[in-house]
Amino acid sequence: MDLSASLDAPDLNQAFAAVPDLIAYWAKHRPDHPALHQDGRHLSYAELDTLMSSVTAALQRDGMQPGDSLAICAYNSIEYAVVLLGALRAGVAVAPLAPSASAESLLTMLADAAPHLLFIDAHAAQHLESVEARLPCPTLRLDQTAENGLSNWLSDAAPEPVAIQPEWAFNIIYSSGTTGEPKGIVQSHAMRWAHVRRSAAYGYGDQATTLISTPLYSNTTLVAFLPTLALGSTVVLMSKFDAGEYLRLAQRHAVTHTMLVPVQYQRLMAREDFEQYDLSHFRYKMCTSAPFGAALKAEVLARWPGGLIDTYGMSEGGGTCILAAHEYPDKLHTVGRPAEGHDIRVIDDEGHELPVGSIGEIVGHSPAMMTGYLNKPEKTAEAEWFDPSGKRFIRTGDIGRFDADGFLTLVDRKKDMIISGGFNLYPSDLEAILREHPAIDDVAVVGVPSTRWGETPVAFVVLAEGQMVASEALLDGFNSRVGKTQRLAQLVLTDELPRSAIGKVLKRELRDQYQAEHGAAD
Repeated sequence: MDLSASLDAPDLNQAFAAVPDLIAYWAKHRPDHPALHQDGRHLSYAELDTLMSSVTAALQRDGMQPGDSLAICAYNSIEYAVVLLGALRAGVAVAPLAPSASAESLLTMLADAAPHLLFIDAHAAQHLESVEARLPCPTLRLDQTAENGLSNWLSDAAPEPVAIQPEWAFNIIYSSGTTGEPKGIVQSHAMRWAHVRRSAAYGYGDQATTLISTPLYSNTTLVAFLPTLALGSTVVLMSKFDAGEYLRLAQRHAVTHTMLVPVQYQRLMAREDFEQYDLSHFRYKMCTSAPFGAALKAEVLARWPGGLIDTYGMSEGGGTCILAAHEYPDKLHTVGRPAEGHDIRVIDDEGHELPVGSIGEIVGHSPAMMTGYLNKPEKTAEAEWFDPSGKRFIRTGDIGRFDADGFLTLVDRKKDMIISGGFNLYPSDLEAILREHPAIDDVAVVGVPSTRWGETPVAFVVLAEGQMVASEALLDGFNSRVGKTQRLAQLVLTDELPRSAIGKVLKRELRDQYQAEHGAAD
């Protein structure tokens, strides 16, 4: 649908509109308004629209058709955004890949996505050098100075118009790349349109400025990045997050919106100079991707102007819960209520729905659900649950419960639950107790094999700056506070916890590390 030709303004009540068409609308109606900023550079909507069409025309020149795919492996940049959006205009699905993944894992993802082209930056080029001969498709460099750089590849021809269909694949996001088997989550243009419509309720509008510091290969980022541009706002891009630079950019650009993960909020709140920055323009701050502690939410509300929205969901699109923390300060321990039109339920191990207050696996249905995992019908089937009427839900793999007011509290990841001597232990419960200690800055509890109990909990602890406490003292203090079944087998002090680029603690790495060093616990 060509909004620029058919509408006086984008209509968010229509059944569907494609993000590239919405950008074309803004290029016509506010051509000089800044669309993208990064490191002192910027593109207006007219410039962005022209470059997108150059990408579209180049892909068509090279024989790519709607339904084909390309991949991008790079850090955030204006060039990244241009290729992503130009490919979408051509009806080409984009597989954004994490440059932090191992070279072998990236090869696995590329084989699965079957892209016709791979766009990389200087970092990814170096990272992939050892497997260059095994790459399944040609590569192009996003850096303009490279011999096979983007500027030499772009086309000056006018692209053939493409009528984007709602069910077409928008992107293929890989749910794992550092550990485990990568699964390509296929998301449609209709799913992204649903995100755009939902975001309008949070004031994105045409006078907003969104600061993006999480990676563009993450769904976390795209749910803020895409609506910002689709609604005529301005995006300020950071290639990598740095707390000091984030605050400087937020003040300089009078930022109104942002999407951050909890560890980023934690680092920003820890800065002694936080109050020195003018953040008064903020309307909404968003958070998703990892558990957001109630105490940290309360601190953000107290010290940072604007509303705070905690969003719980998954890349697969199996339902979303939203907590407007500024409206419900007594519910900060929850992730809120299901979004409008979203159906979230709790089921037991046999797939039976559980009543309010019962703990079980969270499943969800929404208007924005993945088509499935690319080339993995059996994995898709494993992720699905159907209610007695045949309604399709996506299993989240999370354990939680609803309270009497309809707010959802997360308990833990199902795969992280520890079964010790026949008792179910939730690491999040143990972590919450450990965090109460003033010497502890960060903590993760994992289950490790035990010759006596089958599994037993081990804690990995990061001490707060300047603290000097022996691990034995922390262990004894914790074990004296809890019941016998909850006691830790060991407490390991570490400088930092391994995290993904969007802040999730990589507990599998901690388990593997412990077993490699200690084997089974007693």
